[in-house]
Amino acid sequence: MGVLKTCLKTASWFPVLFISLVVAWSYYAYVVELCFYTLATDPYNNIGQAVVYLIFYHILLVMFAWSYAKTIFTSGGAIPDEFYLSKADLERIEAEDRTDRKDEILKQISHNLPVHTRTLGGGMRYCSICKSVKPDRCHHCSVCERCILKMDHHCPWVNNCVGFTNYKFFVLFLFYALTYCLYVAATVLPYFIKFWSDVGGADMSFQVMFLFLMSAIFALSVVTLLMYHIQLSGINRSTLESFRAPVFRHGPDKEGFSRGSFCNNFREVFGDEKKMWPLPIFTSKGDGIRYPIQARDEDSDRLLDGPPEDDLESEMTSGAEDSKNQGKGNLHASIQESVNYSTIIESDKAPLREVAQPSGAINYSVENEQ
Repeated sequence: MGVLKTCLKTASWFPVLFISLVVAWSYYAYVVELCFYTLATDPYNNIGQAVVYLIFYHILLVMFAWSYAKTIFTSGGAIPDEFYLSKADLERIEAEDRTDRKDEILKQISHNLPVHTRTLGGGMRYCSICKSVKPDRCHHCSVCERCILKMDHHCPWVNNCVGFTNYKFFVLFLFYALTYCLYVAATVLPYFIKFWSDVGGADMSFQVMFLFLMSAIFALSVVTLLMYHIQLSGINRSTLESFRAPVFRHGPDKEGFSRGSFCNNFREVFGDEKKMWPLPIFTSKGDGIRYPIQARDEDSDRLLDGPPEDDLESEMTSGAEDSKNQGKGNLHASIQESVNYSTIIESDKAPLREVAQPSGAINYSVENEQ
Protein backbone atom coordinates (compact mmCIF):
# COMPACT_ATOMS: atom_id res chain seq x y z
CA MET A 1 0.00 0.00 0.00
CA GLY A 2 2.84 2.36 0.82
CA VAL A 3 4.52 1.66 -2.54
CA LEU A 4 1.27 2.28 -4.43
CA LYS A 5 0.73 5.56 -2.59
CA THR A 6 4.27 6.67 -3.42
CA CYS A 7 3.75 5.82 -7.09
CA LEU A 8 0.49 7.79 -7.18
CA LYS A 9 2.11 10.81 -5.59
CA THR A 10 4.94 10.63 -8.10
CA ALA A 11 2.50 10.32 -11.00
CA SER A 12 0.59 13.39 -9.76
CA TRP A 13 3.59 15.52 -10.80
CA PHE A 14 3.34 14.44 -14.46
CA PRO A 15 0.92 17.26 -15.47
CA VAL A 16 3.26 19.83 -13.90
CA LEU A 17 6.21 18.25 -15.70
CA PHE A 18 4.27 18.33 -18.97
CA ILE A 19 3.50 22.05 -18.63
CA SER A 20 7.13 22.76 -17.72
CA LEU A 21 8.43 20.88 -20.77
CA VAL A 22 5.99 22.66 -23.09
CA VAL A 23 7.10 26.04 -21.76
CA ALA A 24 10.78 25.06 -22.07
CA TRP A 25 10.23 24.00 -25.69
CA SER A 26 8.32 27.20 -26.47
CA TYR A 27 11.23 29.19 -25.07
CA TYR A 28 13.64 27.50 -27.49
CA ALA A 29 11.27 27.86 -30.45
CA TYR A 30 10.59 31.54 -29.80
CA VAL A 31 13.99 32.81 -28.64
CA VAL A 32 16.30 30.68 -30.76
CA GLU A 33 14.30 29.67 -33.83
CA LEU A 34 12.23 32.84 -34.28
CA CYS A 35 14.30 35.69 -32.87
CA PHE A 36 17.86 34.47 -33.51
CA TYR A 37 17.60 32.23 -36.59
CA THR A 38 14.76 34.06 -38.34
CA LEU A 39 14.47 37.74 -37.42
CA ALA A 40 18.19 38.43 -36.85
CA THR A 41 19.38 36.70 -40.05
CA ASP A 42 18.73 36.88 -43.79
CA PRO A 43 16.39 37.70 -45.35
CA TYR A 44 14.92 39.77 -42.47
CA ASN A 45 17.99 41.13 -40.61
CA ASN A 46 15.65 42.90 -38.17
CA ILE A 47 17.65 42.89 -34.95
CA GLY A 48 15.69 45.78 -33.43
CA GLN A 49 12.41 43.93 -33.80
CA ALA A 50 13.95 40.80 -32.32
CA VAL A 51 15.15 42.75 -29.27
CA VAL A 52 11.70 44.26 -28.68
CA TYR A 53 10.08 40.86 -29.04
CA LEU A 54 12.51 39.33 -26.54
CA ILE A 55 12.02 42.05 -23.92
CA PHE A 56 8.25 41.69 -23.74
CA TYR A 57 8.49 37.92 -24.08
CA HIS A 58 10.74 37.55 -21.05
CA ILE A 59 8.57 39.88 -18.93
CA LEU A 60 5.51 37.72 -19.61
CA LEU A 61 7.49 34.52 -19.10
CA VAL A 62 8.76 35.66 -15.70
CA MET A 63 5.27 36.65 -14.51
CA PHE A 64 3.81 33.38 -15.77
CA ALA A 65 6.51 31.24 -14.12
CA TRP A 66 6.27 33.25 -10.88
CA SER A 67 2.50 32.89 -10.52
CA TYR A 68 2.64 29.22 -11.58
CA ALA A 69 5.29 28.41 -8.97
CA LYS A 70 3.37 30.27 -6.25
CA THR A 71 0.22 28.31 -7.08
CA ILE A 72 2.08 25.01 -6.94
CA PHE A 73 4.09 25.52 -3.77
CA THR A 74 1.66 27.58 -1.66
CA SER A 75 -0.58 25.49 0.57
CA GLY A 76 -4.30 26.08 0.17
CA GLY A 77 -4.63 26.88 3.89
CA ALA A 78 -4.70 24.73 7.03
CA ILE A 79 -7.33 24.66 9.79
CA PRO A 80 -6.25 26.33 13.06
CA ASP A 81 -5.78 24.12 16.11
CA GLU A 82 -8.89 25.37 17.92
CA PHE A 83 -11.13 23.69 15.32
CA TYR A 84 -9.73 20.24 16.08
CA LEU A 85 -11.53 18.19 18.70
CA SER A 86 -9.73 17.45 21.94
CA LYS A 87 -9.24 13.86 23.01
CA ALA A 88 -12.09 14.14 25.52
CA ASP A 89 -14.50 15.67 22.97
CA LEU A 90 -13.56 13.05 20.41
CA GLU A 91 -14.33 10.29 22.92
CA ARG A 92 -17.73 11.87 23.60
CA ILE A 93 -18.53 11.92 19.88
CA GLU A 94 -17.42 8.36 19.28
CA ALA A 95 -19.33 7.09 22.30
CA GLU A 96 -22.64 8.35 20.90
CA ASP A 97 -24.64 6.28 18.43
CA ARG A 98 -27.44 8.77 17.80
CA THR A 99 -26.78 11.32 15.07
CA ASP A 100 -28.85 14.04 16.73
CA ARG A 101 -26.96 13.65 19.98
CA LYS A 102 -23.62 13.84 18.16
CA ASP A 103 -24.77 17.07 16.52
CA GLU A 104 -25.72 18.55 19.90
CA ILE A 105 -22.23 17.76 21.20
CA LEU A 106 -20.67 19.40 18.13
CA LYS A 107 -22.80 22.50 18.70
CA GLN A 108 -21.53 22.73 22.26
CA ILE A 109 -17.94 22.28 21.12
CA SER A 110 -18.22 24.90 18.38
CA HIS A 111 -20.19 27.40 20.47
CA ASN A 112 -17.28 29.85 20.60
CA LEU A 113 -16.05 29.20 17.07
CA PRO A 114 -16.91 31.60 14.20
CA VAL A 115 -18.98 29.06 12.28
CA HIS A 116 -22.13 30.06 10.38
CA THR A 117 -22.60 27.34 7.76
CA ARG A 118 -24.19 23.96 8.32
CA THR A 119 -24.96 20.72 6.53
CA LEU A 120 -28.07 20.29 4.41
CA GLY A 121 -29.68 18.56 7.39
CA GLY A 122 -28.98 21.53 9.66
CA GLY A 123 -26.12 19.91 11.57
CA MET A 124 -22.64 21.20 12.26
CA ARG A 125 -20.09 20.63 9.50
CA TYR A 126 -17.63 18.10 10.86
CA CYS A 127 -14.75 16.25 9.18
CA SER A 128 -14.60 12.69 10.46
CA ILE A 129 -11.20 12.19 8.82
CA CYS A 130 -9.42 15.24 10.23
CA LYS A 131 -11.48 15.09 13.45
CA SER A 132 -12.28 18.78 13.31
CA VAL A 133 -15.17 21.21 12.99
CA LYS A 134 -15.07 22.68 9.49
CA PRO A 135 -14.69 26.46 9.29
CA ASP A 136 -16.97 28.28 6.86
CA ARG A 137 -16.14 27.51 3.20
CA CYS A 138 -13.71 24.77 4.23
CA HIS A 139 -13.83 21.33 2.62
CA HIS A 140 -11.84 18.11 2.84
CA CYS A 141 -9.66 17.21 -0.16
CA SER A 142 -9.33 13.48 -0.69
CA VAL A 143 -6.19 13.98 -2.79
CA CYS A 144 -4.34 16.23 -0.33
CA GLU A 145 -5.86 14.20 2.54
CA ARG A 146 -6.68 17.23 4.67
CA CYS A 147 -9.18 20.05 4.99
CA ILE A 148 -8.51 23.18 2.91
CA LEU A 149 -9.64 26.70 3.86
CA LYS A 150 -12.06 28.18 1.31
CA MET A 151 -11.40 25.25 -0.98
CA ASP A 152 -12.08 25.96 -4.64
CA HIS A 153 -10.93 22.73 -6.27
CA HIS A 154 -7.97 20.39 -6.57
CA CYS A 155 -6.09 21.21 -9.77
CA PRO A 156 -3.96 18.42 -11.30
CA TRP A 157 -2.10 20.96 -13.47
CA VAL A 158 -0.58 22.50 -10.35
CA ASN A 159 -0.71 19.30 -8.25
CA ASN A 160 -2.19 21.29 -5.41
CA CYS A 161 -5.46 22.37 -3.88
CA VAL A 162 -6.60 25.86 -4.83
CA GLY A 163 -7.88 27.55 -1.70
CA PHE A 164 -7.79 30.67 0.42
CA THR A 165 -4.04 31.27 0.42
CA ASN A 166 -3.31 30.61 -3.27
CA TYR A 167 -6.52 31.41 -5.13
CA LYS A 168 -5.19 34.80 -6.23
CA PHE A 169 -2.04 33.09 -7.52
CA PHE A 170 -4.16 30.62 -9.48
CA VAL A 171 -6.19 33.37 -11.19
CA LEU A 172 -2.96 35.22 -12.05
CA PHE A 173 -1.48 31.98 -13.37
CA LEU A 174 -4.43 31.66 -15.77
CA PHE A 175 -4.18 35.33 -16.73
CA TYR A 176 -0.45 35.25 -17.51
CA ALA A 177 -0.78 31.87 -19.27
CA LEU A 178 -3.39 33.39 -21.58
CA THR A 179 -1.37 36.59 -22.10
CA TYR A 180 1.77 34.58 -22.81
CA CYS A 181 0.00 32.41 -25.39
CA LEU A 182 -1.69 35.36 -27.10
CA TYR A 183 1.57 37.30 -27.28
CA VAL A 184 3.45 34.37 -28.82
CA ALA A 185 0.65 33.67 -31.29
CA ALA A 186 0.36 37.32 -32.33
CA THR A 187 4.09 37.81 -32.93
CA VAL A 188 4.48 34.49 -34.78
CA LEU A 189 1.34 34.92 -36.91
CA PRO A 190 2.96 36.99 -39.75
CA TYR A 191 5.62 34.34 -40.28
CA PHE A 192 3.05 31.57 -40.05
CA ILE A 193 1.14 33.23 -42.90
CA LYS A 194 4.31 33.65 -44.96
CA PHE A 195 5.16 30.00 -44.47
CA TRP A 196 1.86 28.79 -45.88
CA SER A 197 1.68 31.41 -48.64
CA ASP A 198 5.24 30.44 -49.68
CA VAL A 199 6.27 34.09 -49.95
CA GLY A 200 9.74 34.20 -48.44
CA GLY A 201 8.80 31.51 -45.94
CA ALA A 202 10.05 28.37 -47.61
CA ASP A 203 13.03 28.20 -45.25
CA MET A 204 10.99 28.99 -42.14
CA SER A 205 11.55 26.65 -39.22
CA PHE A 206 8.76 24.15 -38.73
CA GLN A 207 9.11 24.63 -34.96
CA VAL A 208 8.08 28.27 -35.36
CA MET A 209 5.00 27.17 -37.27
CA PHE A 210 4.12 24.58 -34.66
CA LEU A 211 4.67 27.19 -31.94
CA PHE A 212 1.83 29.27 -33.38
CA LEU A 213 -0.55 26.30 -33.39
CA MET A 214 0.33 25.29 -29.83
CA SER A 215 0.00 28.82 -28.44
CA ALA A 216 -3.37 29.30 -30.15
CA ILE A 217 -4.69 25.97 -28.84
CA PHE A 218 -3.56 26.66 -25.27
CA ALA A 219 -5.03 30.19 -25.42
CA LEU A 220 -8.43 28.81 -26.41
CA SER A 221 -8.34 26.27 -23.60
CA VAL A 222 -7.35 28.82 -20.93
CA VAL A 223 -9.57 31.77 -21.84
CA THR A 224 -12.82 30.06 -20.80
CA LEU A 225 -11.37 28.93 -17.49
CA LEU A 226 -10.00 32.41 -16.77
CA MET A 227 -13.34 34.09 -17.51
CA TYR A 228 -15.10 31.58 -15.27
CA HIS A 229 -12.85 32.29 -12.28
CA ILE A 230 -13.04 36.05 -12.79
CA GLN A 231 -16.81 35.67 -12.65
CA LEU A 232 -16.54 33.59 -9.46
CA SER A 233 -14.29 36.24 -7.90
CA GLY A 234 -16.84 38.92 -8.78
CA ILE A 235 -19.72 37.10 -7.05
CA ASN A 236 -17.61 35.75 -4.17
CA ARG A 237 -18.13 32.04 -4.75
CA SER A 238 -15.76 29.13 -5.00
CA THR A 239 -16.12 26.46 -7.66
CA LEU A 240 -17.64 24.12 -5.06
CA GLU A 241 -20.11 26.81 -3.94
CA SER A 242 -21.17 27.44 -7.54
CA PHE A 243 -22.33 23.82 -7.76
CA ARG A 244 -23.61 23.50 -4.18
CA ALA A 245 -24.66 26.60 -2.31
CA PRO A 246 -23.44 27.03 1.29
CA VAL A 247 -26.14 26.25 3.84
CA PHE A 248 -26.99 28.71 6.62
CA ARG A 249 -29.65 28.63 9.34
CA HIS A 250 -32.22 29.94 6.88
CA GLY A 251 -31.21 27.38 4.23
CA PRO A 252 -28.95 27.23 1.14
CA ASP A 253 -27.86 30.63 -0.12
CA LYS A 254 -25.37 31.18 -2.95
CA GLU A 255 -25.16 34.87 -2.07
CA GLY A 256 -24.46 34.27 1.60
CA PHE A 257 -20.84 35.47 1.37
CA SER A 258 -21.33 38.14 -1.28
CA ARG A 259 -20.07 41.62 -0.44
CA GLY A 260 -22.78 43.26 -2.54
CA SER A 261 -20.89 44.27 -5.69
CA PHE A 262 -18.37 42.92 -8.19
CA CYS A 263 -15.73 45.38 -6.99
CA ASN A 264 -16.08 44.49 -3.29
CA ASN A 265 -16.02 40.78 -4.02
CA PHE A 266 -13.01 41.10 -6.30
CA ARG A 267 -11.15 43.06 -3.64
CA GLU A 268 -11.73 40.27 -1.14
CA VAL A 269 -9.49 38.07 -3.30
CA PHE A 270 -7.01 40.64 -4.65
CA GLY A 271 -6.97 43.21 -1.83
CA ASP A 272 -7.44 46.98 -1.81
CA GLU A 273 -4.07 48.02 -3.28
CA LYS A 274 -4.46 48.03 -7.05
CA LYS A 275 -0.72 48.14 -7.61
CA MET A 276 -0.48 44.70 -6.00
CA TRP A 277 -3.15 43.08 -8.15
CA PRO A 278 -0.80 41.98 -11.00
CA LEU A 279 1.77 40.52 -8.61
CA PRO A 280 1.59 36.96 -7.23
CA ILE A 281 1.94 38.24 -3.67
CA PHE A 282 -0.70 37.40 -1.08
CA THR A 283 -3.03 40.38 -0.57
CA SER A 284 -6.39 38.67 0.02
CA LYS A 285 -8.55 39.97 2.85
CA GLY A 286 -9.24 38.05 6.03
CA ASP A 287 -7.76 34.95 7.60
CA GLY A 288 -9.66 32.22 5.76
CA ILE A 289 -11.76 31.51 8.87
CA ARG A 290 -14.08 34.46 9.32
CA TYR A 291 -16.08 36.00 6.47
CA PRO A 292 -18.58 38.84 6.33
CA ILE A 293 -22.00 37.27 5.88
CA GLN A 294 -25.46 38.53 5.01
CA ALA A 295 -27.94 38.35 7.94
CA ARG A 296 -31.35 37.39 6.51
CA ASP A 297 -33.47 38.12 9.56
CA GLU A 298 -33.14 38.73 13.26
CA ASP A 299 -32.34 35.21 14.37
CA SER A 300 -31.55 33.17 11.26
CA ASP A 301 -27.75 33.38 11.51
CA ARG A 302 -27.32 33.32 15.26
CA LEU A 303 -25.55 29.99 15.18
CA LEU A 304 -23.14 30.88 17.93
CA ASP A 305 -25.88 31.88 20.34
CA GLY A 306 -27.99 28.74 20.13
CA PRO A 307 -31.19 28.29 22.22
CA PRO A 308 -31.40 26.07 25.28
CA GLU A 309 -31.55 22.38 24.51
CA ASP A 310 -35.24 22.04 25.45
CA ASP A 311 -36.17 24.86 23.04
CA LEU A 312 -33.83 23.78 20.25
CA GLU A 313 -36.37 21.80 18.24
CA SER A 314 -39.14 24.43 18.45
CA GLU A 315 -36.82 27.28 17.49
CA MET A 316 -35.41 25.39 14.51
CA THR A 317 -38.97 24.70 13.33
CA SER A 318 -40.05 28.31 13.68
CA GLY A 319 -36.89 29.49 11.95
CA ALA A 320 -37.62 27.22 9.00
CA GLU A 321 -41.22 28.50 8.77
CA ASP A 322 -40.08 32.13 8.92
CA SER A 323 -37.58 31.61 6.13
CA LYS A 324 -40.30 30.12 3.92
CA ASN A 325 -42.76 32.95 4.59
CA GLN A 326 -40.38 35.79 3.92
CA GLY A 327 -39.87 36.93 0.32
CA LYS A 328 -36.48 37.26 -1.31
CA GLY A 329 -36.81 41.04 -1.44
CA ASN A 330 -37.44 41.34 2.29
CA LEU A 331 -34.47 39.12 3.02
CA HIS A 332 -32.07 41.27 1.07
CA ALA A 333 -33.59 44.43 2.50
CA SER A 334 -32.43 43.39 5.96
CA ILE A 335 -28.87 42.50 4.93
CA GLN A 336 -26.17 43.68 7.29
CA GLU A 337 -22.61 42.57 7.87
CA SER A 338 -22.09 40.49 10.99
CA VAL A 339 -18.31 40.35 10.68
CA ASN A 340 -15.92 42.94 9.39
CA TYR A 341 -12.32 42.64 8.31
CA SER A 342 -11.00 45.03 10.95
CA THR A 343 -12.10 42.45 13.49
CA ILE A 344 -10.46 39.66 11.51
CA ILE A 345 -7.10 41.42 11.44
CA GLU A 346 -7.04 41.72 15.20
CA SER A 347 -8.45 38.29 15.92
CA ASP A 348 -5.07 36.66 16.32
CA LYS A 349 -4.22 38.99 19.16
CA ALA A 350 -7.38 38.82 21.24
CA PRO A 351 -10.42 36.55 21.69
CA LEU A 352 -13.76 37.32 20.11
CA ARG A 353 -16.71 38.44 22.23
CA GLU A 354 -20.29 38.17 21.00
CA VAL A 355 -22.23 41.43 20.94
CA ALA A 356 -26.00 41.41 20.39
CA GLN A 357 -27.21 44.06 17.92
CA PRO A 358 -30.64 45.80 18.08
CA SER A 359 -31.70 43.79 15.02
CA GLY A 360 -30.92 40.55 16.78
CA ALA A 361 -27.90 39.64 14.62
CA ILE A 362 -24.56 38.85 16.19
CA ASN A 363 -21.49 40.97 15.71
CA TYR A 364 -18.01 40.23 16.96
CA SER A 365 -15.85 42.60 18.89
CA VAL A 366 -12.34 42.07 20.13
CA GLU A 367 -11.81 41.78 23.83
CA ASN A 368 -8.23 42.78 24.57
CA GLU A 369 -6.31 40.68 27.02
CA GLN A 370 -4.61 42.56 29.76
